[in-house]
Amino acid sequence: MFADLHLHTNFSDGTYTPEELAQRGHEEGLHVMALTDHDTIDGCERMGKACEKHGIRFIPACEITAEVDGCEMHMLGYQLNTKHARFLKKLSHFQAIRQNRVKEIVHRLNKLGIPLSEQRVLQIANCDAPGRPHIGRALVEDGHCKSLDEAFKKYLKANKPAWVPRIKIAAEDAIALIHEAGGVAVMAHPGLNRIDQVIPQLVEAGMDGIECFHSRHSTPIAEHYLEIADRYKLVATGGSDCHGMNKGKPLIGSVKLPLLHVEQLLERVVKRRSEQG
Repeated sequence: MFADLHLHTNFSDGTYTPEELAQRGHEEGLHVMALTDHDTIDGCERMGKACEKHGIRFIPACEITAEVDGCEMHMLGYQLNTKHARFLKKLSHFQAIRQNRVKEIVHRLNKLGIPLSEQRVLQIANCDAPGRPHIGRALVEDGHCKSLDEAFKKYLKANKPAWVPRIKIAAEDAIALIHEAGGVAVMAHPGLNRIDQVIPQLVEAGMDGIECFHSRHSTPIAEHYLEIADRYKLVATGGSDCHGMNKGKPLIGSVKLPLLHVEQLLERVVKRRSEQG
């Protein structure tokens, strides 16, 4: 029995609907799924119903872009109260930042002679949390680039002509916000960020876990972060980080987390909530 605790839908920068994602999870034999869309929990209600249909346990979650010591990192919040007013208000603020960033990137593309409109990008995104992948898709669909990879390499990656840095919440504040919404905070794909030096201060700030297993983590990297999780008494989690099709097939199912880790995650939720009274 396995879980995938890092998944995206078209409520952020994924391509699957919640129903399609739950169906894929069912086909992969998953017993637990978490929806971790970027800066939104709008898809959680539909994902929960779709998972229930297939007998899959659902964990409402979110992936928040944060910053620590000048480095970007992502914080996953699990078992969130999806009706928490202040949490929802903060997510709306993050979504507004995303929308403004899209506008600024499109403006830079226009200055480069690419006649792309903000409305075209938002039409493709069709969600409140648009991102660079939606701009990349617009560039491909309108014939300005041959592939999403080319769009990022040519225009959208850091230090490329249309790159616009994003305003981020401090990692410590992201942890506190997740706790306030009844969840637990987990550092996403640390093997991609390579900022191990900040883990002690994030633990001090109350971070609950670390994503040891990820589709882009090799076995040695996973083992490295399992050792760190053990050292700091952090929960070890994992997920595919599926956004849809990837090189002809979906990533969902490429990481199958044993349910022991899910149980430990949910135990940490109970502990956090009891501490908060």
